[in-house]
Amino acid sequence: MDTQTRIAKVDRLRADFPLLGEWDLAYLDNAATTQKPVQVLEAVKHYYEAENANPLRGVYALSELATERYEEARALTAELLGAARPEEIVFTRNATESLNLLAYSYGSAHLKEGDEVIVSALEHHSNFLPWKAAAERAGAKLIQLPCTPEGELTAEALSKVLSERTKIVAMTQVSNVMGRKNDLRPLIDMAHAAGAVTVVDGAQSVPHMQVNVRELDTDFLVFSGHKMMAPMGIGALYGKYELLDAMPPFLTGGEMIETVHWDRIRYAQVPTRFEAGTVNAGGAVGLGAAIRYIRDEVGFDFIEAQESALVKIVMDGLSQMEGITVIGSQKAEDHKGIVTFMVDDVHPHDVASILSTEKVAIRAGHHCAQPLMDFLGVKSTCRVSFAFYNTEEEAEAFLRALGKVRGLMGYGK
Repeated sequence: MDTQTRIAKVDRLRADFPLLGEWDLAYLDNAATTQKPVQVLEAVKHYYEAENANPLRGVYALSELATERYEEARALTAELLGAARPEEIVFTRNATESLNLLAYSYGSAHLKEGDEVIVSALEHHSNFLPWKAAAERAGAKLIQLPCTPEGELTAEALSKVLSERTKIVAMTQVSNVMGRKNDLRPLIDMAHAAGAVTVVDGAQSVPHMQVNVRELDTDFLVFSGHKMMAPMGIGALYGKYELLDAMPPFLTGGEMIETVHWDRIRYAQVPTRFEAGTVNAGGAVGLGAAIRYIRDEVGFDFIEAQESALVKIVMDGLSQMEGITVIGSQKAEDHKGIVTFMVDDVHPHDVASILSTEKVAIRAGHHCAQPLMDFLGVKSTCRVSFAFYNTEEEAEAFLRALGKVRGLMGYGK
């Protein structure tokens, strides 16, 4: 796709996002959450206006329709990830809940004293804290998998920490701080050869690139819907069926049982076993609509092309500014829609506040990755993150606003 065609498509797609027309703002905090297209908003609205009932429970037509819509969303999610069957998709509130489910269910059932859990240095708290707690409960040991200064996870580094005691290896596919896409298949193969299962955090990869869990051969993968234009409060856990089928439930009550008596209980089959209580059917419908929107209106090739173009503009601009340090790789092609940086002598919160006065929204802080901040030897950083609906003009507006920061803080240009 040539540049002009790509720009024209961005302009057309932006019209689908009501908030972008309501706010005079360059919204560049997409790694935190994305805006929602009208197609998603209308799908959720239609569900609650015309199809709302408690799914999975009623035998009347409206409840059966609600169940159908809920299961359609599961099938779409399985298709998105290349799962072998829809039953390999468990709906949760978000990636965080998915990871806690794994840590409590799989972790509690399989970890014992003396075992080891490897977690990469790149991880969001959501892929660190549940495993730390699971290891502590079992008397197991948490082991860090270091990354390179560019944010790369390597087979060499894994070989130094992997052992016959390793039971779980948890890694992110795209870091929410460094933006680096990691080729995880070689590391997953190594983990499997050592007898360990793998957990992939796909929160920053699934919305921005085609992810196929069977090609990746990971045992588990998680993502959040709100980072890919779906409503907040809906996420998914992918797991190989045979692993899910052997796991005990995470929460109990509601529809996750097959039969309950005073003296005996039989739990439901996968995935219902892990979806206790009334499910977020409206959120699932919204997720399904977001998946359809990406598939039918946008396309991952376009997403990657547009986000790569914006990252290049920003990386080129930052390289020409004094007092700017880019965290991670200095190559634009290594950043998957995310660029994290620091401004000399200026706290990241001050940077973000100044940019806010210039109508540019970025994120500042530790990005829920304090162990990574410790690993990098910094306290906090600034992060600009793109979605396909962002424009080159917004990237340039960010650079212009950033160029004023040091001067406004009294440090000259």
